[in-house]
Amino acid sequence: MTRPQHLSKIALTLFAFCVVTVITMSAQTLTTLVDFNNSNGGQPDSTLVQGSDGNFYGTASAGGTNLAGTIFKMTPAGKLSVLYNFCSLTDCNDGSDPGQLLLASDGNLYGFTVTGGANCHQLSDSGCGTIFKLTPQKTLVTLYSFCVQTNCTDGWSPDSLVLATDGNFYGTTFFGGLSDTGVAFKITPEGAFTVLNGFSDGQKPENLMQASDGNFYGTTYGCGIVFQMTPDGTLTTLHTFTASEGCTTHSGLIQASDGNLYGVTAEGGAAHSSGTVYKITTSGTLTRLHSFTCNQRDCPDGEIPVAALLQGTDGNLYGSTRGVLAGTQTNDGTIFKITTAGQLTTLHQFAYKDGAFPIAALTQATNGNFYGTTWLGGLAKCRESCGTVFTLSAGLNPSRKP
Repeated sequence: MTRPQHLSKIALTLFAFCVVTVITMSAQTLTTLVDFNNSNGGQPDSTLVQGSDGNFYGTASAGGTNLAGTIFKMTPAGKLSVLYNFCSLTDCNDGSDPGQLLLASDGNLYGFTVTGGANCHQLSDSGCGTIFKLTPQKTLVTLYSFCVQTNCTDGWSPDSLVLATDGNFYGTTFFGGLSDTGVAFKITPEGAFTVLNGFSDGQKPENLMQASDGNFYGTTYGCGIVFQMTPDGTLTTLHTFTASEGCTTHSGLIQASDGNLYGVTAEGGAAHSSGTVYKITTSGTLTRLHSFTCNQRDCPDGEIPVAALLQGTDGNLYGSTRGVLAGTQTNDGTIFKITTAGQLTTLHQFAYKDGAFPIAALTQATNGNFYGTTWLGGLAKCRESCGTVFTLSAGLNPSRKP
């Protein structure tokens, strides 16, 4: 696969098992809602979205009828059904390995696939990608297939997509462009595509988001940068990371109610290079809030945060650490809470049966609980395509909207 923090793809079909395990930690309760198991899917790696119908929508990067990923719907109680199986068309012209979904006001689901598409024969089997919409009638429409331009100057392997306030979609690709280091693009709901910026300052843009000032913010892979981009594509570097700050994948940024941006690095920090949580102003002043302290023998607060943070209704930030599997030492990941001042509390430690490797951001539902996915783990007897959907009750007030 082309996404740096993800690994592969396998199987998904129609219905999922319901609640199988409940684990408590202090006042928090984690409940496993779905176990993926090769036959019903696997390796979900994108954030769930809650619709106005109260159900959750998401993607599995692996599995399905054609072993190329699915779009699924899940009730709050954990009943899962597949809405679409990718690679249903000849040569996977409809794409494979789907990423983040967006639920638009027109009732359609929009998203992207990292691989597949009509032009994928021009590259290796890991190339290309698409942007699509899925109608309420479960009809998938491909709005754009990447690498349609000579030398893939329109990019390939999309990494992010966001619905902006002007009604258009903006996103990034991990590869392609004039320097083969990715592009930023705009695409209308009708499929009119425009390259906004071909990256050369920093490589491989990731995780675009729009802030309250109307500008877009994101990070680049490796020992990269935090950047600001105007809607017309003008790029400004706000911060260049050093090795001690974390030279590896940087998750997406969020803007909290205080107006500042918050994010994580998967390496670096003051202790054992296990990752950090940081704050950065929209003018570029960066403050490290927490350094994860995991070492080979002990991981009290987890290690390798790769998922974007979420601000809960209590004003605190919530996130997860991916964990690591190396030899006899295992750490299946954690869920944590951190204040905007940097005080961190571990809410849950995964133990494989209830999931492992949470790499997608949490969602706070209208009932106040958090919902999320793990990329591996669960009770299913699967070798390659596992993972779970879970809910975590932390006693928070309900959110006002999905």
